[in-house]
Amino acid sequence: MTAIADPRAPRAAVRRSGPNLEKWGWIYMRASGVLLVVLIFGHLFVNLMLGEGIHGIDFGFVAGKLADPLWQWWDVLMLWLALIHGANGMRTIVNDYVSHEGTRKVLVWALWLSAGFLILLGTLVVFTFDPCIPNLTDGSVLTEICNAQS
Repeated sequence: MTAIADPRAPRAAVRRSGPNLEKWGWIYMRASGVLLVVLIFGHLFVNLMLGEGIHGIDFGFVAGKLADPLWQWWDVLMLWLALIHGANGMRTIVNDYVSHEGTRKVLVWALWLSAGFLILLGTLVVFTFDPCIPNLTDGSVLTEICNAQS
């Protein structure tokens, strides 16, 4: 009979005092997953099922949504939850499969820095988006709104 080799021994888990970050990361993944399902399907329903569906999505549609504080916060919440959820999942994978301590630290730092940068950039885009910056002269409703504001 062939014996199956023992699995690699996990790194010695040193219990530090203070909050259990792994437990809170696990709880965050479950809670954010449920919220993301609601946010994403709401986003898809409004964009694809209401109005003209996919044929109605254009610059004016996006500009109209981003002018509404409800949709600004909806999109920002979806952005934050998704990026933190994804970075935390990738952190777990790195912790599971990268055995060299230095490499693991570099990868985890790179994950959190890139997630933080994308969160900052995405939040700025949502809250500072101005549909009137392009020189609109196509006679659309958006052109009339922008001309009325100036």
